[in-house]
Amino acid sequence: MSLPIILKEHIEYSPDSVVSKTLKQNPAGTITLFAFDAGQGLSEHSAPFDAVVQVIEGEGHFIIGGKYHDLKEGQLIIMPANVPHAVKAGQKFKMLLVMLKSS
Repeated sequence: MSLPIILKEHIEYSPDSVVSKTLKQNPAGTITLFAFDAGQGLSEHSAPFDAVVQVIEGEGHFIIGGKYHDLKEGQLIIMPANVPHAVKAGQKFKMLLVMLKSS
């Protein structure tokens, strides 16, 4: 059964860490919540699939294909497949990542 949730209340911060929580995973893709403590991040990497990121609390810094983007709560950005990207947290923030594995 599906139940509504408030995304930012569904994951907690952990000191000096990045916390992830997978909400749904199947062959078509994944839906994952992340909580970044201040100063934490994900180093540059790429993925073979398009991904949509929405900031659900705070503000995150994203580097996608060498371009810098600052996103605030409520904003989203698309990270194209096979394009290097990184995430940095100047302050605590939470985000939702939707990985699209099918076209």
